[in-house]
Amino acid sequence: VVQYEVEATILGELGEPMVEERKDCQKMIRLKSLNANTDTASLAQKVVEECHLIHPSKLAEVEQLLFYLQNRKQSSGTKPEKKNISPRDFTPYAGVELDEEASIGSIDEYVELLYEDIQEKIRGAALIFQLARNPDNLEELMQHEVVLGALARVLREDWKQSVDLATTIVSVFFCFSSFSQFHSLVTHFKIGALCMNIVEHELKRFELWQDELQKKKKFPDNQSLRKDHDKSLRKYQSLLAKQEQLLKVSLYLLLNLAEDARTELKMRNKNIVQMLVKLLERDDQELLLVAVSFLKKLSIFLENKNDMAEAAAVEKLARLLPCDHLELQSATCRLLLNLSFDAALRGQMVQAGLVPRLSSLLGKRQLAMCVLYHISMDDRFKPMFAHTDCIPQLMKMMLGGEEQLDVELVSLCINLAANRSNAQVFCEGNGLKLLMRRALKLKDVLVMKMIRNLSQHGGATKNLFLDHVGDLAAQIGEDEAEEFVIECLGTLANLTIPDLDWELVLREYGLVPYLKRRLKPGSAEDDLILEVVILIGTVSMDDSCAAMLAKSGIIPALIDLLNAQQEDDEFVCQILYIFYQMAFHKATRDIIIKDTQAPAYFVDLMHDGNAAIRRVCDNTLDIIAEYDEEWAKKIQTAKFCYYNSQWLEMVENRQLDEPFLSGDDGESFSGNRDVLERPDLFYAADGILSGDGSISPSFYADIQSSELGEAGNLSSSLDQFVPSVPVPADRPVSDWSFRPDERFFYSYTANASQ
Repeated sequence: VVQYEVEATILGELGEPMVEERKDCQKMIRLKSLNANTDTASLAQKVVEECHLIHPSKLAEVEQLLFYLQNRKQSSGTKPEKKNISPRDFTPYAGVELDEEASIGSIDEYVELLYEDIQEKIRGAALIFQLARNPDNLEELMQHEVVLGALARVLREDWKQSVDLATTIVSVFFCFSSFSQFHSLVTHFKIGALCMNIVEHELKRFELWQDELQKKKKFPDNQSLRKDHDKSLRKYQSLLAKQEQLLKVSLYLLLNLAEDARTELKMRNKNIVQMLVKLLERDDQELLLVAVSFLKKLSIFLENKNDMAEAAAVEKLARLLPCDHLELQSATCRLLLNLSFDAALRGQMVQAGLVPRLSSLLGKRQLAMCVLYHISMDDRFKPMFAHTDCIPQLMKMMLGGEEQLDVELVSLCINLAANRSNAQVFCEGNGLKLLMRRALKLKDVLVMKMIRNLSQHGGATKNLFLDHVGDLAAQIGEDEAEEFVIECLGTLANLTIPDLDWELVLREYGLVPYLKRRLKPGSAEDDLILEVVILIGTVSMDDSCAAMLAKSGIIPALIDLLNAQQEDDEFVCQILYIFYQMAFHKATRDIIIKDTQAPAYFVDLMHDGNAAIRRVCDNTLDIIAEYDEEWAKKIQTAKFCYYNSQWLEMVENRQLDEPFLSGDDGESFSGNRDVLERPDLFYAADGILSGDGSISPSFYADIQSSELGEAGNLSSSLDQFVPSVPVPADRPVSDWSFRPDERFFYSYTANASQ
């Protein structure tokens, strides 16, 4: 192939150049006599002499090229396997099967066939396709712009007339699209836009075929109509096979071109997502594979993900799992994994029945486990797993003997263990015993985290832990890794079992000194200190344990920790809960009330912004008020001043000379007298002062709850002026559930930094 340049110049009257034009050209030199015995040196000399376009200085280069061609022809004579480019399992139809073998030297003849009738066009396109399937020929074909231009013209004009012709020509351009450097060539002839039109048209044709078949199927008793239906069905199946082949190669070409984000955006604007979702209803597995693969690529963009949600893609994907086509199964799982980052789509997956379907793939597909993990993050869907064979399979995989478990496997188990029904399935038989054995033997933090979640459920599940309290307590010490100790402490803290002798556990394993040391601010990570506090709250429910802890000097340590962590609501709430438990026991109640400043902390925090802290404070102050008259009066005054703060502020600001603001002795309200001892500030129900100036606190509770309770400013908390001992509440638990940030999708409109 000789590349040369022609320069044309128009000269003026005086011989000066007026107009110049240059054009790149090429000349093909046919070497029909070249064979294994040819003398390449002599042939090169002949070529240079006869072709005036080649300068004699190029003789050595021509000889080298002839030597290469001679060796290439020899190797082709042995017919080695050539690496062909084609869509997956591309099988020519009867209309494009050819007995002849294409030759690159006859390319001009093949182009001439494209100007004949349909059958000759199909033959010419099929021969060119034979050449295009060999990557070595693509460069040479690209140089023949006439070839590609003719193919593009025929496709544009005649694709509706023959599916065979359209499929063959699109297959030629698909071969070029398999290499990124040829994408500009395919785009130049607008083959991508043409393929989009082909896919859209074929989908409409499919709907028309379906409607026609349905109409002929309405009269099954009519013999002639039934024969007509059977004939139409056979014709439909033949047409469908050809159509699916055309759709397949068109989508592969579009998938290759979609490497460029701008091209992909153009496809989206032409509703490529909706077309692909419609194709999910087909039965051809190879067509389904390219459709699912294309959707997987598109699904990383927010706009495409939303389009898939509107088109109910998840419901159509559900029927593809499980299937015997491993690549299709894998691609489907990958697409579902991408979509599962969206909470609404996870809900659609559960509604489509994907939980049991994915569970059946656990042993085969890691991707299925990842999708199930995302579904398990939502508390609404966790109970679904108890009614499948998912949990038994997970247990078998966890206890299979491998020392290093996949993070996805353990993470899924941790999420599922947070549900009561799932926990019962996990603990069936010797499940808990085997999990404990593995966690303690390998010091596996994640497995222990799962066990901790199992321990939070009451009833029979929690009672199973009685046999393992000693094993857990033995892990608490300075020598163990902090992460592992945290999970052991958290598991023990969950064991609020009446039959458990906590005093014996604390003494036998010497835990009190360890707990006291860890209460010192900065002695360890905050997570570990918090778990120590929670465990102390649990063991303080036992009368003898509370007394033992109080005697060990833990209460002052807790107050110091409260001062250090007063900005952390979780620490504050759990420490107050310990005092709440100790206020129940006679042995520790007096210490809390008389020997510490704990009641003052409760008064200060009883109107905290955290609801859990307020609840603990209210319950504890009720107990303190019941057993200590002095503190009862202080608590009553504090509550009165809080709920009547606006009115008291107004009274303070009035002039002292107004009659109702001074008593008989002339002492103003701003004096040192207790506000609850000022009967002249109160009114009776009928607006007249009572004889003794006294009034029941319940009166204010009724008025305030009726007037202000609806507005949400005041509650019925003044009812607590009449103290009553509440039943011990469960340990306060903050919401530590995982709520992932779901902004995982790209957007076509976002810039690079976003």
